[in-house]
Amino acid sequence: MRCPAADDLGATGPPAPAPPEVSDIYEVIHRRRDVRGQFTGEPIPDDVLARVLAAAHAAPSVGLSQPWDFILIRSAATRAAFHEHVMHERDVFAATLPDSSSFEKIKIEGVRESTLSIVVTYDPDRGSPAVLGRHAIADAGLYSVCLAIQNLWLAATAESLGVGWVSFYRESFVQEMLGIPPSVRPVAWLCLGPVTHLESTPDLERHGWRRRTPWQEAVHSERWPSFTPGRED
Repeated sequence: MRCPAADDLGATGPPAPAPPEVSDIYEVIHRRRDVRGQFTGEPIPDDVLARVLAAAHAAPSVGLSQPWDFILIRSAATRAAFHEHVMHERDVFAATLPDSSSFEKIKIEGVRESTLSIVVTYDPDRGSPAVLGRHAIADAGLYSVCLAIQNLWLAATAESLGVGWVSFYRESFVQEMLGIPPSVRPVAWLCLGPVTHLESTPDLERHGWRRRTPWQEAVHSERWPSFTPGRED
C-alpha cells in the first residue's frame, strides 16, 4: 500500500541517484549486508580496524553520554563456546516454528568463520545521574548504541569488510562469559572480517523468509495513517 506522503515526494520508484560528491555513502548503505557465509578468515589490517572502530565511536549519543564499549574477541575458544550457545538457541527458536524448512536454509551466524568478533555493550550509567535528553525516553541511550553499531557496519562495508549481527544468545550467558557487569547490556555480537563478496540480495530474501517492503510504504504525512484517537481501524 502506497502512502500519500511518498507521493508528495514524487516517489514513484527508486529515488534519483545522488550527486557524485555524496553518492559514496548511498552506495555503501545499499551495498551493506548481514554477512554469514562469505567470511574468509583473513586478517584485518590494524589501521583498517582502527578506522572502523573510530567511526563507531563517532556516532551521536544522547547527552554525549557515549554509552558504548567494544570488546574485541579473537580467542578461538571463546568464539567456539559462543557458537555452541548460539546453535542451542537456534534450535530453541526452530522448535517454535510450525514449518522450519525455510529457517533451516538460513545460516544465522558466522562466529567461527569471521576474523574476529566485536561485542557492543550499553552502559546505562555512563554520564549519569543526569543524562541530557534521556529523562523522558529511557531507551535513548540504547538507541545511541544502535547508532554506533550502524556507523561500524557502514564503515566496515566501505572498507570491503563484512559484518554479521548474531542475536541468537542470552544476554546473561555473554555477560558471564566475558565478565560484563550485570548493569551493562551486551547489545550486539558482531562478526567482522574480509569476505569473498557481498550478496546483491539480502539472505533472508534469497531464502524466502521475508521480502523488503518499498520505502514509500513507511513514509506518512503529519500523523499515523487511518487512525482516529479512541478507535482502532
